[in-house]
Amino acid sequence: MTASDVFRKELAALLKGNHAHMGFKAVDNFPALHFNTLIPNMPYTFWHLLEHIRRTQRDIIDFIIRPDYQEMRWPQDYWPAVDEQATVEIWHTTVIAIQTDLNTLEAMVEDEKIDLAAELPYAPGYTYLREVLLVADHNAYHLGEFAIVRGILGLWNQDDGNNYEK
Repeated sequence: MTASDVFRKELAALLKGNHAHMGFKAVDNFPALHFNTLIPNMPYTFWHLLEHIRRTQRDIIDFIIRPDYQEMRWPQDYWPAVDEQATVEIWHTTVIAIQTDLNTLEAMVEDEKIDLAAELPYAPGYTYLREVLLVADHNAYHLGEFAIVRGILGLWNQDDGNNYEK
């Protein structure tokens, strides 16, 4: 296995999480009753947080692949409206979209035809590697936030395997 192969494998693993970060295990078995629960002292809900991850991740993928990329407006395009709520269907759509887009990024990372250190064809000064690391960092930050608040509010189930109570 070459250094490039190892690098790509480790970068793909970083995107998935579950090593030093909890990753999407933070969302496993999350109770539907709390999809729209406001996070204490914050202007958003658990679903808003996931939808923010989805929108941001999708924006970065579009930035990487679209020659006609149009910059989104901050913050309104990156967050749902404060009063917007998720149904079970919307929640699952958000989660599936995040996972699907992560698979897209993983495929890019694993594609040996893509030089990860190269500048993006439509965005000089930005590399594939920078954008992939940005997604991994952003996701880890917000999924960590999700997991911590979930714990503070006592929303871990004993069967989750993620319960940190003694």
